[in-house]
Amino acid sequence: MSEIPETQVYPIIWQGDHVLLIDQNRLPADYTLVSISRSEDMVTAIKTLIVRGAPAIGIAAAYGLYLGAREIPTRDRQAFLERLEAVAEQLKETRPDKANLAWAIDRLMKKARNTLGAVEYLKQTLLESAQALQQADLQTCYAIGHHGLQALPSTPQQLAVYTHCNHGALAASGYGTSLGVVRAAWHQGRLSRVYAGETRPRLQGARLTAWECVQDGIPVTIVADCMAAHCMQQGLVQAVLVGADRIALNGDTINKVGTYGLALLAKAHQIPFFVAAPLATVDSQLPSGAAVTVEENPAADIYQIGETVIAPEGASFYNPAADVTPAELITAIVTEQGAIAPTELSTLISNAS
Repeated sequence: MSEIPETQVYPIIWQGDHVLLIDQNRLPADYTLVSISRSEDMVTAIKTLIVRGAPAIGIAAAYGLYLGAREIPTRDRQAFLERLEAVAEQLKETRPDKANLAWAIDRLMKKARNTLGAVEYLKQTLLESAQALQQADLQTCYAIGHHGLQALPSTPQQLAVYTHCNHGALAASGYGTSLGVVRAAWHQGRLSRVYAGETRPRLQGARLTAWECVQDGIPVTIVADCMAAHCMQQGLVQAVLVGADRIALNGDTINKVGTYGLALLAKAHQIPFFVAAPLATVDSQLPSGAAVTVEENPAADIYQIGETVIAPEGASFYNPAADVTPAELITAIVTEQGAIAPTELSTLISNAS
C-alpha cells in the first residue's frame, strides 16, 4: 500500500479519563468538542447525533461501555457482568439501525466474559479493547481507501465522483470509508473534484462531507439532491461513492435515504456505483434487505430549516431515515479485504467467521 495521507479530522479522542467528540450538529459553523465522562452521556451523544456514522457510533459505544463499567462499584465478578450487560443493552438500543454498534458492543462483552481476573482488570481490558477497536477501524479505513482506489474506473483524465451523506473521517475513527476512497484518489492525483449531494433533510453532505473536503484541500462542489441526474447526464461525474449503515448477506445495502435513487440513476447513465464499508457493517443475521423496517425521523426535519418553517400547516410529512439499495444495482462493495461483487459477500463473511 502506498503512503497514506494524513487526515485533519479525528471525531473521537480518548483523553486520559474521558472521551472528546466533535459535535457534528454544530458543524460547519462551529468546531466544538464535547467531553463525555459517563455512559449515560454517551447514550445521549449517540441519540442526538453528536456522533454519527456507523463505524464512529460503534467506537463511541465501545468507549461508552467502558465508562459504564467504570461506574459499577461492585468487586463481585458475576454482579459486575450482570450490570455491564444492562449498560450494553442501553447502548445497543440507541441506534439499532447501525450494525457496527451491536458488533462493537458484542465484541467487547465477549472479551469481558472470557477474560479472567479481578473486576478492575476487566475494566482496564475494556478500555484497551475500545482503543484497539478504534485503531483497527482506522487501519480498516486506510485499506478501504486503497482497495477503492484500485476499483475506480481507469481513465486518462482525473475522475470526479458523486457522494451522498457523510461517510468520511467524521463517520469513522478518521480517514473514512467512501471518503477514504476519495482521499486515496486525491493523494494519488486521480481525483479532480467531489460533487457532494446536500443530502436532505439533515444536510450531512453539505455540512459534513464538504467540510471535510475543505479541511483536506480537496475541491468540492455542493449540489442539491435533485441535481444528481443532471450531473450524470452532463458527464460531470464518473463514479458514485456511498457508505452503508447495514449490509445484508446478499449485498442489499441499507443506507441514508436517497441512496437507492442514486443507484438507479447511476445504472441508467452506466456509471459505476460503489458501496464502501467495513465487514463489520455486514449483518450476518440478515439474508436480504426485504425484511428491513426503516425508521422514520421527525417530521420537523422536513417542514423547517433551523427555526424557519418552510411548509404550510395542514400538510402531512413522510421522513424515512434510510432506504434499501438492491445488490444488483451495486458495482462493488469495497471492504478492508478488497472490492468484491455483492454476490461474493456471503462467501467472504463465511470464510472470515
